[in-house]
Amino acid sequence: MTDQTTAGDHADFDPTAFDPTENLREVLRLTRMNETRGSEEMFAGTVVPNPGKRVFGGQVLAQSIMAASLTIGDDRHIHSMHGYFLRAGDALEPIEFGVENLRDGRSFSARRVHAYQNGRILLSMMASFQDWDAGLDHQDPMPANIPDPETLPSTADLLGKIDHPAARFSSTQRPFDIRHVTEPIYLPNESRPLEPENTLWMKTFSPLAGGEAVHRAALAYASDYTLLEPVLRRHGLDWSTRGMSIASLDHSMWFHRPVRADEWLLYVQHSPSASGARGLSAGRIYNQAGALVASVGQEGMIRVPTELIRN
Repeated sequence: MTDQTTAGDHADFDPTAFDPTENLREVLRLTRMNETRGSEEMFAGTVVPNPGKRVFGGQVLAQSIMAASLTIGDDRHIHSMHGYFLRAGDALEPIEFGVENLRDGRSFSARRVHAYQNGRILLSMMASFQDWDAGLDHQDPMPANIPDPETLPSTADLLGKIDHPAARFSSTQRPFDIRHVTEPIYLPNESRPLEPENTLWMKTFSPLAGGEAVHRAALAYASDYTLLEPVLRRHGLDWSTRGMSIASLDHSMWFHRPVRADEWLLYVQHSPSASGARGLSAGRIYNQAGALVASVGQEGMIRVPTELIRN
C-alpha cells in the first residue's frame, strides 16, 4: 500500500479543466429558508445534472445529512442514519429539506429529516449525532493485498470512448474518481465470476473544504453509487442489461471514525441475500491507513426479465 494521500495531493487533477467535484460542492451548499413548517426548520437545496430524469439518491442522502448537521453544534457529528426512499425525485426541480429536532441530550442529538419536492416526500431519514467520547475500540481488519488505486483504470479510462449519455456522464460528471479492484460491471462479460462481492477505491477529484459534517455527507453521497453491484454480479448482470429496473429502497450508514472524502477510501461490498425482487448489500469503508471509517447497508428493488433470472 502507498502512504495515505494528503488532502492537497491530487496529482491527476487539472485545475484549469472542469472539476466534476464542483457538482458535489454545489449540492452540499444548502440555504436556510426564512420559514418553518410546523416543527420543521427548512433548508433549500439544488439538484445537479444526472442521466435521465431522476435525482441521484446519494445526493438526497448527502443533502439531508447536511440539513440536519446545520441544526447541530460543531462539537457533535453524525454517527448513524437510516433513510427510506419513498419517491423518485425530478432532476430538474429543487428540493427542500425539513429538519425536526427530536432530542438534544447530554451526549446525543436526534433529528428527523424529510426531503420534499413539490410538497411530496422523497426521503424520510432519522439521524443521530454524538459528542466524541473515549471507549472500547476494535474493528474488522482491512483486506490484504489490495492493489493501489493509482495502478487501476479510472471510469474515464473504461468508458470515456463510449458514445452513450450514461457513459459520458459517468466519465466526466461524477464528483468521485471510482476505480474498481474487482472487474467493473459496466459492460457484459460472460466469463466474469458469479460472486456477490465488489471492491473499489473512491475519492473526490479535487480537495474538499469543510469539516467532518461535509466529509461524512460526501461519503454518504458516494456510498450509493455501487452498493447494489454485488447483487448484479452474483447473477451475471451488468449495468447495460436491457429490461432491468433498479431502485434503492432504503439506506443506512454508521460512521465510526473521522474521514476525508478527498483521500482514497476502500469500499468493500457483499450481498448476503436477494429474493422477492429485492437485493441486500452491505459495505465497509476503510481509509488507506486501514481504519474502518464507516459501514453501510442498502436494500434495492431489482427487477429483470424472467429469462435472465439465475439462481
